[in-house]
Amino acid sequence: MSGRGDEVAHGTDGALAPAWMRNTLYAAAVYNLVWGGLVVLFPLTMFRWLEMPAPNYVEIWQCVGMIVGVYGVGYGLAARDPLRHWPIVLVGFLGKVFGPLGFLQAALMGTLPWRFGLNNLTNDVIWWVPFALILRLAYRNGLK
Repeated sequence: MSGRGDEVAHGTDGALAPAWMRNTLYAAAVYNLVWGGLVVLFPLTMFRWLEMPAPNYVEIWQCVGMIVGVYGVGYGLAARDPLRHWPIVLVGFLGKVFGPLGFLQAALMGTLPWRFGLNNLTNDVIWWVPFALILRLAYRNGLK
């Protein structure tokens, strides 16, 4: 690898994916596994940092952490062949779009404080463009 970011990953179907796609999905995998694990193990930490009351049912929040961690497993698997595993990227992308929309609705209704939206920046928003670009290239290659 030259380190220039233009290396390609050869998919099992012969399509070429730029190395940045693999690297992005591996980064998303690590991020989601770490974030999800921390939420499962230390579910009240974020609420304390944001000076929010703890949820009544901490286990539901831990379940969110578990789901985020499972997404991380999916991203790690998809990183091996991003174009072939575009459905995993699509499911992740949809979650990363609908999560902030749900938050926005809750914040506008006053049921969540706006500061809780900081969560959406690192969990969702920063991944929109790279995931969309992966999906666009998969589409251009016939969504095999």
